Amino acid sequence: MDFDFDLFVIGGGSGGVRAARIAASEGGAKVALAEEYRMGGTCVIRGCVPKKLMVYASGFSRTVEDGKAYGWDIRQHGFDWGQFRPHLHAELDRLEAAYRRNAQNAGVTIFDSRAVLDDAHTVRLADGKTVTAKHILVATGGQPFVPDFPGSELAITSNDIFLVDELPKSILIVGGGYIACEFACILNGLGVEVTQFYRGAQILNGFDEEVRGHIGELIMDSGVSLHLGCDVIEMEQQDEGIFVKATNGKNRHYDKVMYATGRKPNSGGLGLEDIGVKLGRKGEIVVDEWSQTSVPSIYAVGDVTDRINLTPVAIREGHAFADTVFGGKKVKADHALVPGAVFTQPEYGYVGMSEEEARKDHEIEVYATAFKPMKDAFAGREDRVLFKLIVDAADRRVLGCHIVAEGAGELIQLAAIAVKMGATKEDFDRTVAVHPTIAEELVTMRKPVR
Repeated sequence: MDFDFDLFVIGGGSGGVRAARIAASEGGAKVALAEEYRMGGTCVIRGCVPKKLMVYASGFSRTVEDGKAYGWDIRQHGFDWGQFRPHLHAELDRLEAAYRRNAQNAGVTIFDSRAVLDDAHTVRLADGKTVTAKHILVATGGQPFVPDFPGSELAITSNDIFLVDELPKSILIVGGGYIACEFACILNGLGVEVTQFYRGAQILNGFDEEVRGHIGELIMDSGVSLHLGCDVIEMEQQDEGIFVKATNGKNRHYDKVMYATGRKPNSGGLGLEDIGVKLGRKGEIVVDEWSQTSVPSIYAVGDVTDRINLTPVAIREGHAFADTVFGGKKVKADHALVPGAVFTQPEYGYVGMSEEEARKDHEIEVYATAFKPMKDAFAGREDRVLFKLIVDAADRRVLGCHIVAEGAGELIQLAAIAVKMGATKEDFDRTVAVHPTIAEELVTMRKPVR
């Protein structure tokens, strides 16, 4: 059978674009890609990139304050969202154009359209046109989830916060995951009065327990009003703002309410189940180690598969797919020891196991230290950084590394190389410290605390 394309990709995010580019430029495939919104996907348009730019912006309030202790006569006049926002969106436009240009330069045909599946080899575009392909890759990502309750339609999500015309004076952020905590810190740093509700006992569920407690205290110390074991009962739009009725009885009005209570795979309405593609309980596309679905001609990568929902992982999955199907080499995406960062303030960088995970299958030693860094102590701040290594007591391998500090996202990238290579605690110890830095603590912790 003759097909219009060798590969049709649904979704123009990081994973889909990487797969399309590699299949076309290195695999010699005839490739098309459909994107219904904007090229770049969640990361570039409404996730990692705009969020990180807002992280940078929000950090200057603290920098200006600390500058006074270092002898600088700097006066704050408040954050100007109206000045920042156009620069933010100009940068997103530039990146979107780069994504489009790079794909087209590789020979990829782009359809600015929603695409759904008619059968195992046929894609139907929004205008009714059908296109056939030997292989189809679904890379449609995920989307924020807001639970249904009275007044839930009043909530915004992380998708919307970048688009507001002006920053609210007050906001309630509901959720305790990394997105909720990041935006609590960002908006607090930009001068917004921030309240955060989380129904659990501690924020950042699933991460290392000691780290969770440490960051929770830092968030509260920074000025965020964090309420644990608390949830929203109902919301109503009133003249004074959005009235929120809370389970802890602390009912009040907010200018905005942002829900960051999880994300779900963006798999609905694509026709997947109708043609036999198996979906999981949360709507994730079930794939094997080669990213192949239950229908042999259809593959999926990225957040829509709900494996490890990080942009670099989606890129690796997309590249591995292209190498395997079009590059003549069998490549699996490596999901072991994937490092990550939570851009709270300060940041949290991690790789490997938490202490709780490691204790399940290993006899471990825990090396940890918390202290005031020189920079903050000089400025009169009480903030403490945290460094933590989890070590296998038998073979001495470092099973996990956790850093809570300014620049932890940068630090963990380098530490992750050592952990990925199987470095032992003694390898860390043999490394000479760089002084004076906070990172020297990684190689100077001599005695286990547990």
